[in-house]
Amino acid sequence: MTDDIRLTIIVNPALPLGLVANTVGAISIGLGARMPALAARRLTDRESRTIDISSTLPVPILQAEPDTIRALMLKALIPPQDGAIVPFPAFARSLHDYRDYEAAFPGRDLAEEEIDGLGIAGPSKWIRSLTGSLKLLR
Repeated sequence: MTDDIRLTIIVNPALPLGLVANTVGAISIGLGARMPALAARRLTDRESRTIDISSTLPVPILQAEPDTIRALMLKALIPPQDGAIVPFPAFARSLHDYRDYEAAFPGRDLAEEEIDGLGIAGPSKWIRSLTGSLKLLR
């Protein structure tokens, strides 16, 4: 399944380092849950120590301003059948219980929200068409 699959995470570089890490971590969990083939494997070393792997693919972290991230999200909202899209709206940061986020979400319009990060995974051509001009986060 991962032969022609790429993934990337785009994040707002103006966020403090801890929020960048939190955003990337949360998005990564969402991508992995949506596409288990990205990581649902275990490896065992010669001493029989078994670990869960982190990812079967590279995970480039790109940077973009919130308006650009929102525009990419809106463009990607209808992903290919084997694609995934995981946004991190800024308002989610103020909610510390997922149930509150789930309750608030239907009253929001993502086209009007600031988006701190976005994870996308899917066919390489689709990912490149969305992210080809973005720079790596440094």
